[in-house]
Parts: sequence; structure tokens; C-alpha cells
Amino acid sequence: MFVLDGRAKIVFILGNVNEIAGENRAKKFRILKEANMAKMILTATLIVSMSILAGCNNEVDKSSAKLMLLQDKAMQGAPVVQIATEKETDIVEQVAKSRQAYREGLQALINYYTAQGDNMKLTWAKKELSALDAMPQYTYIVDAGLAGPNLKPTASIPEADYIYNDAVETENKARGVLVDENMLRKALDKYNQVIRRYPTSNKIADAAYKAAGIYEYFKDYAVAVLYYQRVYQWEASTTYPALFKAAYILDRQMHRYAEALEFYQQALKNPNLGFSYKEFSEKRITELTARPAEGSVQNK
Repeated sequence: MFVLDGRAKIVFILGNVNEIAGENRAKKFRILKEANMAKMILTATLIVSMSILAGCNNEVDKSSAKLMLLQDKAMQGAPVVQIATEKETDIVEQVAKSRQAYREGLQALINYYTAQGDNMKLTWAKKELSALDAMPQYTYIVDAGLAGPNLKPTASIPEADYIYNDAVETENKARGVLVDENMLRKALDKYNQVIRRYPTSNKIADAAYKAAGIYEYFKDYAVAVLYYQRVYQWEASTTYPALFKAAYILDRQMHRYAEALEFYQQALKNPNLGFSYKEFSEKRITELTARPAEGSVQNK
């Protein structure tokens, strides 16, 4: 109720400014000062409310309090991304910076409350940080797309090997009887770290293939096809059936048959392609070749 009272006071005071347009400036200044003070009190109240809600289990109420605080900051002229005028990369970069700032702020609170011996607020801050860690963070711009087709996996890099192995372990844990999708996304992020941070590592093709499988699981088919294609482009001698997988998605999921035909044909050139993949590819090449071209009218 105090939040509503605060906003009502702002509206009432600001309304009075117009009503006294003919009065002296000193009185107007006093009223405007009261309006600003009321708005500051309202903002402080919202911050306190959010802090209290951080220790509660009611996630809906907590999100609402944070949303109100963000809206109030925007009203005060806080910098926001202008989506209509910014490129996607700029927006995504701003989101990443905001995430990092949020994390660093929570860690600062944890350090402060630890030093002060304030166990209740320390618990709140730790819970909020744990909730942030558990929240899925999506990769809006895929690393394989930014990396391009010309990477060469020529170096053995221990740091890249460690991240890759950690990603494999995380993915294996995620793919239990019931798939843990949050953990699966963490594995995906680690695979992308290998590609992004160590573009010359001899693990980039492996990471791309593993990442493609996860994108395929999440039905991000266009991205999965791109990653499967990168596997072959980065390591033409790969033993992975990457081009077959790309062809299969284009064929069965995306119904882009002309492209699927090309990928099946390329897949057959791989001497490491397994027998079952080869057999299926040959069958689909025959069927797709006999299929009428898209947009054409078949003669009866």
C-alpha cells in the first residue's frame, strides 16, 4: 500500500504545479522539490521491498518488485539499449555486461555481509546468486557463426582440453534418465567457450559436433546445421558423420530438400562414413533426385 501512496503523492504534487502556474517561483520550486523527494522515497521503498523479497520463496513477487525498480530507474533517465537503432551484437553485448555486473554486485554483497557477520542478509545474497547460476543463459549469437569456416585445429592447448572434457562430463550428467536442460545448456556454453577462446585448438571440431547435437535437441535446427557444417569445414578428415547429420535435419526437419540432397552427396565422399549412414544417404539421394523440383508442376 505504501508504494501506491507514494505514486499517488507524486501525481498529486505534480498536478498542483500546473494549478499554481501564476504563483511565485519560490513556491513552485518548493513543490517540485517535494515531488522529487517523494520520488526518492518511493525508489528507496522499492529497493527495500526488493531486498526483503529476495529472502522469500515467492519468485513471482520478487520478479515484480525488480521490474518496478527497473521501470523507476528508466523513468529517472537510466541508460537503456535502443533496440530500434542498435545492432544485434551491441544489444547482446549489453546484456552480457549487465549479467556480469549483476553477478559482481551480488558477490560484493556476499563479501560485505560476511565481514559484517549479518547471516540473514548473507543467506539472501547467496540464494540470489545461486538462482542466477541456475538460470539458463542463452547464446543469442552463435560462436560458430562468428568464427567462420576457415579455422584450423592445429594446436594442442591444455586449457582448451580441460574445458572440453569438463563440457563432456557436464553433458553426460545432463543426459540421464531425465534430461537436465539447464545443465545441458551449461555444457553447450563450455563447448562454445572452446571455439571462442581457443580457435586453433584441436578440440574445436569436436566441440562443434557436440554443440550441434545439443542445438538439435533444443530444436534449433538452423544453428545445428551450421555447427555440423563447421565440423567438416574445420576438419575435413573428421570421423564424425557431421555432413550426414546436417543433411538429415535439412531433409526431415526443415524440408529443404535441394540443400539436403547436396549434403547427402557430400557426406558420401567421406571415406569414414558408417555403413548405415551411407546406405540411408544413397536411398535418399535416389528419392530426392526423382522428386519434382520445388515450385515446378509435375506432368500428369
